[in-house]
Amino acid sequence: MNSDQFKGKWTQFKGEVKQQWGQLTDDDLMEIEGNYDKFRGKVQERYGDKKADVEKWADDWYRRQETPEPSARRQGG
Repeated sequence: MNSDQFKGKWTQFKGEVKQQWGQLTDDDLMEIEGNYDKFRGKVQERYGDKKADVEKWADDWYRRQETPEPSARRQGG
C-alpha cells in the first residue's frame, strides 16, 4: 500500500485498526490522520517488534478492500 492509497482509505481503515491494534490511541489516530509514514512510526513506537505484523495486516486489509468478494464476482455470470 502506498501513501495515496492509505490516505484514500483512512476513514474506513482507522476504525478497524483501532479494533485490531488497540495500543494505538484515539490521539495516535488523530495524529496519523491518513499519513502512512506517521502510521508506520506510531506502529513502531507502540508495537516495536510486531511492526512487520501490523504493516502486513494493513496491506492485507487494503487488498481486501480492492478485491471483490468471491460471491460478488459470481453474480455477473
